[in-house]
Amino acid sequence: MNTQIILDYLSELSANNNREWYHAHKKENKEVSMQFEGLVQELIFGIGTFDKSVLHNSPKELTFKLVRDTRFSHDKSPYNPSFRAHIAPMGKLPIPVGYYIMLKPDGGTFLGGGLFADMFSNATSLVREYLNTHSDEWNEIITSSEFKNYFTVKGTALKNVPAGYNKEHPQAEYLKYKSWYLEYFMTDDEVRDENKFLQKAVEVFKAMKPFNDYLNNALKNFKMPER
Repeated sequence: MNTQIILDYLSELSANNNREWYHAHKKENKEVSMQFEGLVQELIFGIGTFDKSVLHNSPKELTFKLVRDTRFSHDKSPYNPSFRAHIAPMGKLPIPVGYYIMLKPDGGTFLGGGLFADMFSNATSLVREYLNTHSDEWNEIITSSEFKNYFTVKGTALKNVPAGYNKEHPQAEYLKYKSWYLEYFMTDDEVRDENKFLQKAVEVFKAMKPFNDYLNNALKNFKMPER
């Protein structure tokens, strides 16, 4: 894997975000896509040392396309200049939650985890109900030194504790959330050193596993909506 050429390609795509440039550089796209899939494979192996539920995955099935859906967006640029993948028990489906990576130049690279999907209101309800009855376990996870070394919980939230929940609940602030996720950003210099980057990514993902496990326990009865 060569993270330098991935960043270089994405920088060029960002500066030339049009179909003409993209199609004129298909050879480069194919090469960097292979490099990214190689990185994802190494991450699968690394994560698999502490979470065997991801080992069956194929890298190609975990990655997202560069092409953007611009139908409902003011930004009509056709491509998203980033390489992304979600490594989870059910592949790149958002639930069960897993380990998310986005490579993007100029400090946009981050490692993520947790529930990003605000659109699944039933998932939000399941997590809230679990948090309401398992607050001590939640507190233990998010106050651990290993967790706090890397993360703070992020997510869109309501202004008030939702109806039906105690405003004095010890985790009242988190009951307001509609999604609960983690992000750990890395610099381009950190990404360019492939071996150190891979080692750090596995270390960060291992630290987020208890958080992911908690959410997945809450989401055991979640069913993905049929299309």
